[in-house]
Amino acid sequence: MLIEQLIPARFRTRPVARQLRPTTAAPPLAAGQEYGLFYRLSFQWLRHLLVHGAMLVTGVFCAALGLKAFLLPNGFIDGGVTGISLLISQVTGVSLSVLIVLINIPFIILGYFQIGPALTLKTLLTILTLAGVLLVVSFPPLTQDKLLIAVFGGFFLGAGVGLAMRGGGVLDGTEILAVYISKKLPGSIGDIILIINIVIFGVAAWLLSVETALYSILAYLSAAKTVDFVIAGIEEYTGLTIISTHSEAIRQLITDKMRRGATVYECTRGFGSHGHQHMRIEAIFTVVTRLEVIHLTDEIRKIDPHAFIVMQCVSDTRGGLVKKRPLH
Repeated sequence: MLIEQLIPARFRTRPVARQLRPTTAAPPLAAGQEYGLFYRLSFQWLRHLLVHGAMLVTGVFCAALGLKAFLLPNGFIDGGVTGISLLISQVTGVSLSVLIVLINIPFIILGYFQIGPALTLKTLLTILTLAGVLLVVSFPPLTQDKLLIAVFGGFFLGAGVGLAMRGGGVLDGTEILAVYISKKLPGSIGDIILIINIVIFGVAAWLLSVETALYSILAYLSAAKTVDFVIAGIEEYTGLTIISTHSEAIRQLITDKMRRGATVYECTRGFGSHGHQHMRIEAIFTVVTRLEVIHLTDEIRKIDPHAFIVMQCVSDTRGGLVKKRPLH
């Protein structure tokens, strides 16, 4: 759940108006063309706003369903600010809606200085909406089985967090704190979030019970995997490095048949199945979706059964001939 995925690309570059400014003098637009350009830009902005708004609202209701229909009635908690709020609510009886807003306020203020006002405003509106839904909307408990409660409570909560992130907002301020701490101390954002959650579940085991803490950890793991799935989708990007003596045929397969981009590196073999091999060879790097990996590797094996292929996960891409994920 990296916070960098929430920052739209347009905020990392110059304003759109400056990007559209031609470097050389362009002829004046004909009558009506100015209106057409304005209409296209405004329509795209409206569509972008509606799609992101729909994902934020859907995410809020999914998270509220996971909390009120599964975790909250059975005393389970989650990680992050939501877990802290659930834990305090269980111990003190204070309304969960009030706690979610109050505990997130310091992280929202921190996010204003660390990330920017646009994301901070979306985060504030998303958290306030979640608090309102938890206060007003009633969700009946759907099951009494503790295992189903932990798994599906985490699933719906993770789906809500993931959809909110796809919409450009944050439902949990812990990630903002993790981004800030990672700049001050050694360690990745994921490591810092893991340490915070270990402390939360340790306190839960002490104040509630070990069994409740263990089920809560299961709910957290379910939520974390669901967030990853919602953000990356089934079309997660995979980078492939292919080393083969038939590099030209493989490159043509990637570029001409699959219509994907490819980068060719000139390298030297070091050691292989036949011992030391100091010879020049080409390595091809490409990025495809997970659904395309099997097809690509099968085609490569037809060209060169002895090709050496290295695969690694790619969090995201910008530009190039890469198939774009939906709702991204």
